[in-house]
Amino acid sequence: MKKLLLASAVAALSVSAAQAAPTIYGKAFLAADYVNADFDSRVAGGDFDEDTLEINSHSSRLGFKGSEAMTANTDVIYQLEYGTSIDGDKATFSNRDTYLGLKNKQFGEFRVGKNQSSLDKINNVIVNQGYWDNLGNNDTENQVVEALNMADSSRINSSVIWTAPQYDGLPLQLTAMYSSDDQNYNNDSGFGVAAMFDQGTGFTAGVAYDKDQNISGDIIRGTATVDLGKYMAAPLTLGALYQVADYDYARDTEKEKGLILSASMGLNNFARPATVYAQYNKTDNLNGWDGSDSDQIVVGGQYFFKDNIIAHAYAGINSADDLKTLNTDTGVVSTRGDAEVVVVGTGLEYKF
Repeated sequence: MKKLLLASAVAALSVSAAQAAPTIYGKAFLAADYVNADFDSRVAGGDFDEDTLEINSHSSRLGFKGSEAMTANTDVIYQLEYGTSIDGDKATFSNRDTYLGLKNKQFGEFRVGKNQSSLDKINNVIVNQGYWDNLGNNDTENQVVEALNMADSSRINSSVIWTAPQYDGLPLQLTAMYSSDDQNYNNDSGFGVAAMFDQGTGFTAGVAYDKDQNISGDIIRGTATVDLGKYMAAPLTLGALYQVADYDYARDTEKEKGLILSASMGLNNFARPATVYAQYNKTDNLNGWDGSDSDQIVVGGQYFFKDNIIAHAYAGINSADDLKTLNTDTGVVSTRGDAEVVVVGTGLEYKF
């Protein structure tokens, strides 16, 4: 009997330890990028030009995540995710999504920590990879060495994000977010909400709003995608995103308006799965400055040697005109110049 009880106790401890063990995951993405960046300044001696071949790490990361039952209906969930530069440019780890939370069958999921903003919950239109894998940077005040586009979703410190449970018959995912006032613009607390509609029929639509989280001001974003393969013999997915950002940091700012159109298509004439894609970005009133505009076009492709081993190739150009800057002492807004960035790259991504 004693031996039986001891064996049962050891087995129970083994199961408990297995449940508590985190999942280790990550991604290594290295690329060779030819970068030609040019800035034509309106100020004498302020021109800038870069023409180089770079070895870059794109969104490489290492993470630990897991969950453990706390009650019959509630699990503790956690994630520690850190970005790293495989190319060695940055010899440190940086926080990505890191949180501790609870998941309940009736009340949904709560994550507390550093979270990607709720605006990202409807970010299903972006198809760009590698150098162009996000909306870009909208900082118009520094020397330009990267693409300039509309304001993007970012990770918010000291935040709480709630995801509603899925209800039967309701193809709607709801998200709400709060961030404390010690981390946000103007020392104000921030908040955001998002809703994504997806019936599984090939069409999705989303709408999101946030205030004092990604910018000093508010953003409203809408998205829609359609998978034509659900309706006809065409493995093509189309997407559209429209966004309006209203900045608060200066009296003379205008609403920044951004548009994205994307298309991705699967290719069946290869030994392994492959896709090609194209994406167009247009932003008016970059960073809230009237007449400061940008256009971007990117084309690329992916070849899946395995589901977790992916080869990438891409090429794109971003042009931004009438970039402006604010003199915080005088309140005067002045035009700095025009910028253009051309990037052609190829790389290998490994997920684990």
